Amino acid sequence: MTEPMITPDLIAAHGIKPDEWERLLGIMGREPSFTELGIFSAMWNEHCSYKSSKIHLKKLPTTGPQVICGPGENAGVVDIGDGQAVVFKMESHNHPSYIEPHQGAATGVGGILRDVFTMGARPIAAMNALSFGLPSHPKTAHLVKGVVEGVGSYGNAFGVPTVGGEVRFHASYNGNCLVNAFAAGLADADKIFYSVASGVGMPVVYLGAKTGRDGVGGATMASAEFDDTIEEKRPTVQVGDPFTEKRLLEACLELMASGAVISIQDMGAAGLTCSAVEMGDKGGLGIKLQLDDVPQRETNMTAYEMMLSESQERMLMVLKPEMEAEARAIFVKWDLDFAIVGETIPEDRFLILQGNEVKADLPLSKLASSAPEYDRPWIETPAAAALGAVPEIGAIDALKALIGSPSYAHKAWVWEQYDSQVGADTIVAPGLGAGVVRVHGTGKALAFTSDVTPRYVKANPFEGGKQAVAEAYRNLVAVGARPLATTDNLNFGNPEKPEIMGQFVGAIRGIGAAVAALDMPIVSGNVSLYNETDGKGILPTPTIGAVGILSSLDELISGQPVAGDLAVVIGETRGHLGQSALLAEAFGIEAGDAPSVDLAAEKRCGDFIGANRKAFHACTDLSDGGLALAGFEMAEAAGLGVTLEAGDIPTLFGEDQARYLVAVAATEAAALIAAGKAAGVPVATVGRFGGDNVALGADVAALADLSRLYRSAFAAAVGV
Repeated sequence: MTEPMITPDLIAAHGIKPDEWERLLGIMGREPSFTELGIFSAMWNEHCSYKSSKIHLKKLPTTGPQVICGPGENAGVVDIGDGQAVVFKMESHNHPSYIEPHQGAATGVGGILRDVFTMGARPIAAMNALSFGLPSHPKTAHLVKGVVEGVGSYGNAFGVPTVGGEVRFHASYNGNCLVNAFAAGLADADKIFYSVASGVGMPVVYLGAKTGRDGVGGATMASAEFDDTIEEKRPTVQVGDPFTEKRLLEACLELMASGAVISIQDMGAAGLTCSAVEMGDKGGLGIKLQLDDVPQRETNMTAYEMMLSESQERMLMVLKPEMEAEARAIFVKWDLDFAIVGETIPEDRFLILQGNEVKADLPLSKLASSAPEYDRPWIETPAAAALGAVPEIGAIDALKALIGSPSYAHKAWVWEQYDSQVGADTIVAPGLGAGVVRVHGTGKALAFTSDVTPRYVKANPFEGGKQAVAEAYRNLVAVGARPLATTDNLNFGNPEKPEIMGQFVGAIRGIGAAVAALDMPIVSGNVSLYNETDGKGILPTPTIGAVGILSSLDELISGQPVAGDLAVVIGETRGHLGQSALLAEAFGIEAGDAPSVDLAAEKRCGDFIGANRKAFHACTDLSDGGLALAGFEMAEAAGLGVTLEAGDIPTLFGEDQARYLVAVAATEAAALIAAGKAAGVPVATVGRFGGDNVALGADVAALADLSRLYRSAFAAAVGV
């Protein structure tokens, strides 16, 4: 098949800017072939090269005594003691999910699971953080239904429990939903597998499913804004098969146990291209591939299509040659393809052959570690104007505005489509707070959460970045876990706009300050830029996924309030309403500054919760919706009413940080307050659990009526 002529339009369609084209010509000393252009396009786009973000990501704290492997590999690895490690990462599949929600979300789950088991870890937990447009938008119901079905169908069939996540709605996501997928797995700390190729003349082996045309150009598509040509991009969305992935997991773990693997890399974004280039570059080696040997499920595939296909459930590895027969037998047993498709070479070359023809001959190192790196112009986000007068509203009406909105209503419709119990080790399933999964065969458990408040980040990127980490910290603490480490999924608009780049820089600074202060280093992550449609960007959404450890199940806080328990707030309440959920949901107002985050207070209050966990029946952090929403959610889950003594809106709905609500037996309250005084931590009784009503000051409503609204509002709003 004759390859297309290289024209300026074709270059632009591949996302190569004029200055990058000149750089490319300088590297090669000639014009590239069509296949070579595709390879450069894939490796130099934002999704693979992090060219706009790398300079800032390097400033994040990524080390600590608990960190075995930080950013740069398929996933981060953290020591959990007893010779074990937790391996985890979060990654986006935003653009594919907007174009084709079911497959986009499903393959997002599949990709993040491969990132974990390619390190040698068996997946034990998944989460997802989803952001959609307004429920009234014509695409929203379709997207919600498709994405949730896609997440559930893949995770359930693969056999990993989905234990947590978040779902939000906002007009900024009308043209660009966000699907952030998290996975974590367990491995022996001394049996982690990396992607660094080593040895010359070693066989490069293709593993898993066959290559097709699905997903060709997906990484490049994910590095561009949407416009009215969106439907033309549907073929760039991959198609997943969770049953094949399950077989691939078992085959890979068996292969790893055999000792045959030198290095291994999953084929995700940019498929065969990215996996081969990254393995070679990390090892300082070249790679030679013979495409005729690549297993294919379609006929007459071109070199371009094969190199840029993002067909799912595939791996690439460098094999110890003397163990070829044993390795092949494992994959034959699992009914998966095993094909030697190339070898490592000493030269700095990425040599692609098809038939007897050279389809690409490129300097490999220039594709990865020498990709463009930009310090893009950015401007500081202006300080938010002071919050003006807050419209008057009754306390119960304010609560109804929150629990009747899809962002804060009960999410059972979502999580009931996910299998949270597969594996039989889930202790705390989705619903309230962090998910908790037992470390099988031990007395330990791991806790998982994902958090961000995009309104805060837009108003004040630094404080918003800090708050995302702080809330993740509090969610782990609230179930009795000691926070260990974090992964980030940084979703922003077009980085070529200085105000967007300013949001990114500010958020990174805030995240960095918080993970340092709270000893939760960033060990893995993903950057998703160009989340815009027709020039309109999303709210900046730097999702933080966090993992904590419970050294014993005795440390778990998972109870519910009991009738007669006192409602006690730990931490200081000032009544901050700027950028609050109440203003956004009740009045459509997004004004004022984000709440400030005192990281020392966060640590103090978190340590206090840990030291006094035996004193209370239930615990939750205070975040969106403040005391009123947290008190209602805690009471409603237990089938109890609640009385909160304060009647003023700022005390009830303010979103001051570093706070927790705990349910304490009346006989324990005085001792807890005294302990708080000794530790320098504010502790105050604010009400009582029990009865059939919800009372906010003098404003009262029947729990049954509020519960009906809370449990029906999501499905009603989204029309699912």
